[in-house]
Amino acid sequence: MLDVCIIGAGVVGLAAARRLSRYRLSIAVVEKEADVAMGATKANSAIVHGGYAESHEKLKGRLCYQGRRQFAQLDRELHFGFDPIGSLVITTDPADLPKLRAMEENGKQNGLPDLEILGREKILELEPNLNPQAAYALWCRGAGVCSPYEMAIALGENAVKNGVRLLLRSPVTAIRREEGAFTVVTPRGELRSRFVINCAGLESARVDQMVNPAAFSIRPRTGEYILFARGTGSLLNTVVFQMPSKMGKGILVTPTYHGNLLLGPDAIDQEGDFDRGTHPERLAAIYRQGCLTTGKMDPARFIRSFAGVRAVSSTDDFIVGAGGTPGFLNAAGIQSPGLTSSPAIADLLAEELAAQGLPLEEKPDYDPFREPVIRRDKEFLPMKEAMALAQLPPSPERMVCRCEQVREREIVDAIHRGIPVVTVDGVKRRTRASMGFCQGNFCRPRILEILRREVGEDHLLDDLTDVQREGARRVTREEFLAALKD
Repeated sequence: MLDVCIIGAGVVGLAAARRLSRYRLSIAVVEKEADVAMGATKANSAIVHGGYAESHEKLKGRLCYQGRRQFAQLDRELHFGFDPIGSLVITTDPADLPKLRAMEENGKQNGLPDLEILGREKILELEPNLNPQAAYALWCRGAGVCSPYEMAIALGENAVKNGVRLLLRSPVTAIRREEGAFTVVTPRGELRSRFVINCAGLESARVDQMVNPAAFSIRPRTGEYILFARGTGSLLNTVVFQMPSKMGKGILVTPTYHGNLLLGPDAIDQEGDFDRGTHPERLAAIYRQGCLTTGKMDPARFIRSFAGVRAVSSTDDFIVGAGGTPGFLNAAGIQSPGLTSSPAIADLLAEELAAQGLPLEEKPDYDPFREPVIRRDKEFLPMKEAMALAQLPPSPERMVCRCEQVREREIVDAIHRGIPVVTVDGVKRRTRASMGFCQGNFCRPRILEILRREVGEDHLLDDLTDVQREGARRVTREEFLAALKD
């Protein structure tokens, strides 16, 4: 009998698992996909939000800053990558100043101590490459960027290290309430648990209705992004937002944690079936809108487009805590700022479990630390040297990925950290191998070679990328540049 079964291995589910792993509890996480972080966690803006945009009247407004405050300590323990570079919400219209002041006041209600309204001169001191017509900006010093899938992987690895069971490729097909406990049914077996936490993302309403009468619905909202090559992120020093709308925080232009420039997302509510493909006309519109932030982007440095899908609840808020059935908790409708709020959501779930009678007794051997895989401070070799190392026979120092300069030993290390890695993109998310300019054309066969050796052919899911497996259509550089000419 488990104490807690968590459904969903995105950043929220894994934050909860890691948070609870400090106690003397039997915990399992069940996930339908072949890896962790396969939903909204792997395709989002990667922003650690300030906490000023969401209303103090909503749970997501109250939790955002509480989560943001934990990121520095979490990164010291887990080494997933967090950089508090600050954020700006800019406007070129002086008439927007009252809206910025309202956001500032809302942020203060949410507890933020690091907000300031800037005029044009100070804006351009911070960001000399911004639109010189910027009239005002709301500056949040402590906001920043992180690597969300690396964060989820780090949380998951540390949770497993501290005794949590992780069951991948285990979609939940039914939940039965029997004799004061739950039976969670998957094609790979059944689990009995005293408590269940529903962190199933887009599937969270369906999972909730396995136990409770329908109380909320989830609507998918797609957003497309443009990613530019490593080094392009130096164009900006901070995360830069435009004035938000009712659909979200607007188009942002930001450096990523690893030095790329990221642009997006748009926001389109979907009905019925949807895919994670991208579309030339949407990307062209995003780029043109981004040019209102800075006209100094080089579209030829485009390397990839992708689409994220946000789980928007019918309440337009996070749904966290007790549901209609004792012992069953929800963490549903976790759209932006869900990544930032995830540590605080985990805290809230732990508090609710304690309130429902689950003893939270500290484990004396709990270990909060996890060694990094990707080291941001590594020195990149000249390409000629990297190419020479790539010609080595299989060995720890062989350069498997020339663009991101990932060696074989780093890939082997990432594979053997407690979470099964059975796809080429599983290696990609952990090491950045194939995230460079050639997008894996050189290194993907070498990654598969290492996986077959280290994991075994029989254990691999297949030899496809996530996009190939999903059948999603992604806009190429040539298509993007052609769309900009239309």
